[in-house]
Amino acid sequence: MTDSWIVLVLVALGVFLLMEIVAWAAHKYIMHGWGWGWHESHHEPHDDLFEKNDLYAVIFAIFAIGLFAVGTLADLPLVTAVATGITLYGLFYFIVHDGLVHQRWPFRHIPHKGYAKRLVQAHRLHHAVKGREGCVSFGFLYAPPVEDLTDQLRRSGRVRQEQDERRPAN
Repeated sequence: MTDSWIVLVLVALGVFLLMEIVAWAAHKYIMHGWGWGWHESHHEPHDDLFEKNDLYAVIFAIFAIGLFAVGTLADLPLVTAVATGITLYGLFYFIVHDGLVHQRWPFRHIPHKGYAKRLVQAHRLHHAVKGREGCVSFGFLYAPPVEDLTDQLRRSGRVRQEQDERRPAN
């Protein structure tokens, strides 16, 4: 039963969906928490090909490669299906977040409608706050409604606080 291709595909798809929750939590509590030292590079302007934040992708890739190795060497198709789901999520992250949202590779498309536009807007609102405190929208493939995120930012007062801190004192 566990090596039925339908079960394995469903497991991979389930893990793919679960990865959005894992990525949200890692983004909010690790990247904007004790792992800010790496993630801060993602919130700073730069012209470099890589940023320190890319080390997170390396860590997730090593984890997936390890699962592929265990699944293959120990003949555990369910483990390989889990690794496949994680890898598919990483591929979508690369295409959507790095490509579409941040334009980090030569795919130059700015969506003007639909979900893709909302996703880009939500991530831009995430970057509206320069520091690690007060950010909104920690998901990568799910974007809450832009109006909700805007209201959250307004209520937090963090954007205005950062603007006031940058203003020269009279």
